[in-house]
Amino acid sequence: MSDTTPDDLFANTPTSSGDYNASAIEVLEGLEPVRRRPGMYIGGTDERAFHHLAAEVLDNAMDEAVAGHATRIEMRLDEGNRLSVADNGRGIPVDEHPKFPGKSTLEVIMSTLHSGGKFSGKAYATSGGLHGVGVSVVNALSVQARVEVARDKQLYAQEFSRGITQGALQNLGPTPNRRGTTVTFVPDPEIFGDRKFNAKRLFKLARSKAYLFAGVEIRWKCAPSLASDDVPAEATFKFPGGLADHLAEQVGGRECVTTQPFTGKQDFAEIGGEAQGRVEWAIAWPLYSDGSTSW
Repeated sequence: MSDTTPDDLFANTPTSSGDYNASAIEVLEGLEPVRRRPGMYIGGTDERAFHHLAAEVLDNAMDEAVAGHATRIEMRLDEGNRLSVADNGRGIPVDEHPKFPGKSTLEVIMSTLHSGGKFSGKAYATSGGLHGVGVSVVNALSVQARVEVARDKQLYAQEFSRGITQGALQNLGPTPNRRGTTVTFVPDPEIFGDRKFNAKRLFKLARSKAYLFAGVEIRWKCAPSLASDDVPAEATFKFPGGLADHLAEQVGGRECVTTQPFTGKQDFAEIGGEAQGRVEWAIAWPLYSDGSTSW
């Protein structure tokens, strides 16, 4: 009997003529891995992944609000697939980063993977914007990106393209009545093709975030040409009741088992003097329904 069987993988002739040696090993630096394999960071280049860019930037602004440093967020969609998210929080630090001499902390955050203030818990007790990606991935996948930071009564700005810094951090001068961070970006057609932001989808995203974080004000704006019957050019979302308000909207005028929904929240016990998070709930039992509605 022959030692070689039809299923013997080692009997196959190699299809590549290239040598597999040290020179064949690529080392991707900076944000190049994101552009080569976007699916590893945002799950692909489809409609869901495309809109995840918006969610990531919005979540970063929400983290400032949840931490008690911001009260207002604005999401604006303009023509040309340009999206801006602004908050009135502390503003990304702009001083030189101790591990990267000559680079501002803003530049490090925008151009370095796995950089941010949410790993140790020192700057944020909780966060929604850290999904292993971060704003640097949004920067890498954008043909244009601009960050404005109002901090210590000064306005700073820096621009990027496809993850590459387009110039030094600029001090644009005094801004005594402004604070916070504004991130504006245009997704890269080289990565996403001709995909466009869906105004209705972003509008619903902004509203849902306002429900999740009671008391935070989120302002929505879009170019008049992008408005429709379902999407106004301007709207303001603020729900003091949070999840309870969302539940009330979903239940509407239906009769329920209880006159009031079952709502509450509970902080987790502190460990080492630091909060470990919170759980919130809102539940209603509509009559003549196949099931319950809860959040």
